[in-house]
Amino acid sequence: MEKPITFSGGQYQPLEQKEIQRLHDSALSVLYNTGVRVDSEEAMAVFEKGGAIVDRNSNRVRFRPITIENALRNVPQGVTLFSRDGLHDLRLEKTNVYLGTGGAAPDVDDLDTEEERPATLKDVADFARLVDALENLHFYVRPCTASSEVPREYLGMNEFYAAISNTSKHVMGAACTVQDARNIIRLAEIIAGDSDALRKRPFISFITGLIISPLRFDPEPIAVLTEIVRSGIPVALSSAPMAGLTSPITLAGTLVQLHAEELSCITLAQMLAPGTPILYGGVPSMTDMHELDYVGGGVEFGLMNAAISQLSQHIDVPCFNSAGVTEAKIPDMQAVYEKTFAICQCVLSGSNCIHHVAGMLESLMKVNYAQMLIDNEIAGMAIRALRGIELDEDRLATDTIDAVGPGGSFIASKHTVKYMRTEFYEPFLADRHDYETWRHLRIKDIRKRAAREAKKILKQHRPMGIPPEIDRQIRSELKIYSRGSSQ
Repeated sequence: MEKPITFSGGQYQPLEQKEIQRLHDSALSVLYNTGVRVDSEEAMAVFEKGGAIVDRNSNRVRFRPITIENALRNVPQGVTLFSRDGLHDLRLEKTNVYLGTGGAAPDVDDLDTEEERPATLKDVADFARLVDALENLHFYVRPCTASSEVPREYLGMNEFYAAISNTSKHVMGAACTVQDARNIIRLAEIIAGDSDALRKRPFISFITGLIISPLRFDPEPIAVLTEIVRSGIPVALSSAPMAGLTSPITLAGTLVQLHAEELSCITLAQMLAPGTPILYGGVPSMTDMHELDYVGGGVEFGLMNAAISQLSQHIDVPCFNSAGVTEAKIPDMQAVYEKTFAICQCVLSGSNCIHHVAGMLESLMKVNYAQMLIDNEIAGMAIRALRGIELDEDRLATDTIDAVGPGGSFIASKHTVKYMRTEFYEPFLADRHDYETWRHLRIKDIRKRAAREAKKILKQHRPMGIPPEIDRQIRSELKIYSRGSSQ
């Protein structure tokens, strides 16, 4: 497989520059006047040492704008998410765009029976293998969790192991505890060779949910973050308010609160380890006001996540956001239109690291194998839209038009042969036959074709895997539950 081509977004800008500045200024006002709640003495001490205003009677921490500005000056403006094979390194900066999976769904639609069941480590591994083979998915975050199969203290490490064993692309994920983070880092060090090699080319990164919206730090992830930043491994600082429930119902109000939460998380990370590579991890969603449930399939979801791209670009911090969420329960028309809107909005806005793109159903509660392949095709079409219309002299084709002349045909021209495989996106699931051919071939609907292709990839594709001698060392040091890719 070839290294993904970097495409630059920014064509879609839901916010004008003056509106971005107003949102940023409003977030700074929230941080100074309202502040955040911090139920961790260690974190309050870090904030106080860094110049924040700490009130221990209320566990409230407030920030002067200069404190935030000082932290932002320490943030690397670009972050590279490395791959193990060196062919899929992702440079997150400016408006570079990459897409990947994500989520922590407890359930999976079984590929053979099509029945819903609890997710397992094998599913984590199989989805990684699919991502390894699918060209429009550039990194892997496990879309389901094996929490019903693995004890919490070993969960993150085993999900990382199952993922790394089945893809050479960059792997992101969460650590449940400080010890889990240590185990994951040790796992990666063994595979890399040593800690220096991992620090030089970190092929894993972490996602930490520091904030419980609105504006409250969760103590346990703070301790996990402290462990991570010591290793020099990139970390996405996630905040996920729901408009109407854990943030104001207005999109603007949710963006102000989320931006304030992200700025406070960034400030903590830089106070702990100046220069630590971080991602602005804003993932805003909405609330169904009828059922008070999470909603990720609305057009406003994509709109807010596109705005996150602009806010992160405003402060020169790479972003990690979301697209591809749907409330649909099966791969159907609703799944397609809800996913397509958000994926296109985020891709065209220049989001750097878009997760949840493929496979997710039922408001992130379930993953479907066929849906992952369908979403890979949606992602491919979005990337083609991002590429736009190239207007160099050769593509303008004036000489070719002149050579063919009025009434001629371009089908046999050298110009057509030169560009026929690159100018159009070529889907592998969509049917483009005429009706009679379609009927004669008895082509199955796209869900069945996608499921068939998923089975074929899982049977035939051979990922990079972990060398047996390295695998033995891992198992001698760490408690690994899965069998691995080569066994």
